[in-house]
Amino acid sequence: MLSRTADSLYWLGRYVERAENTARLLDGTQHLSLLPISLDEQGNLWRNLFQSPSEIEAFTAKHSAFTDLPVIEFMALDQENSSSISSCIFAARENTRSARHVLTTEISQCINQTWMDIRGVGMSQVIERGTQDFLDHVKERAHLFKGVIYGTMRRGEPFLFWELGTALERAENTSRLIMARAEAFHRANRRDDGFDFYRWGTFLRSANAYSAYRQLYGDIAPISVADMLILNANIPRSLLSCIDDTTRILRTLKPEAPCVGMAEQLAAEIRTARLDQVVRSGLAGFLRDFRERVHTLSDQIRVDFIMVR
Repeated sequence: MLSRTADSLYWLGRYVERAENTARLLDGTQHLSLLPISLDEQGNLWRNLFQSPSEIEAFTAKHSAFTDLPVIEFMALDQENSSSISSCIFAARENTRSARHVLTTEISQCINQTWMDIRGVGMSQVIERGTQDFLDHVKERAHLFKGVIYGTMRRGEPFLFWELGTALERAENTSRLIMARAEAFHRANRRDDGFDFYRWGTFLRSANAYSAYRQLYGDIAPISVADMLILNANIPRSLLSCIDDTTRILRTLKPEAPCVGMAEQLAAEIRTARLDQVVRSGLAGFLRDFRERVHTLSDQIRVDFIMVR
């Protein structure tokens, strides 16, 4: 398969997954902001969605305060923001067109309809429709798109490159989700008035993991939430599960490639991590290191499969 086709499929997986996870992040933050917290705490909730100086600079160039509507507009609709939902769906559509010779008609129709649904939508329309409804629609379209791929696409290299992009993007976005709430994992920030139950329940729902958590762990406790989303290989969005999936795909595609060893080492380090030590020494630092490792792995994958643009 041509490297440019592999590149298009890889980024198709990443962009659709990024759009869905951004919708999940915004949805969860909006629900958390409705809990009885101070205005400063609300501002911190929205500000914590921006995890690099460049992201903060891009936002503050257009908006004066980290509040719900400006952040939702920037992260969902701003086409000058390359990571916004709108930009991701547009980029996914372009990558679908580039790889259309290995994709089914149903896949192209699905992403085209998703783009038509959100193209030109403004914040006033989102408010009128309801931000919850808009974000739910994005998540539903992402689920539909993945279902169409799994149901209609021939298994082979094209499918694996799409799956690879999806797994890596999911790993990065799960770490971003945890990072946005990293302070809440420390004992000093916990509350015993029932607030934590609703806070962590909302957090788990934003990761599509609430039902699974209750089945596996029962009562909600921050350390168990971290264990589930970092170390539990049976949870599709956990860091370990995502890197395990990445390793499996790379072994199938090119077992002798340098990126395979990098993925295997990262998976082994996560699997042997002591979560209590991670939380005590600094969960934020652990997650920053993980994201840097994922970025390095992604760069190596593109070199190994000649996907560098």
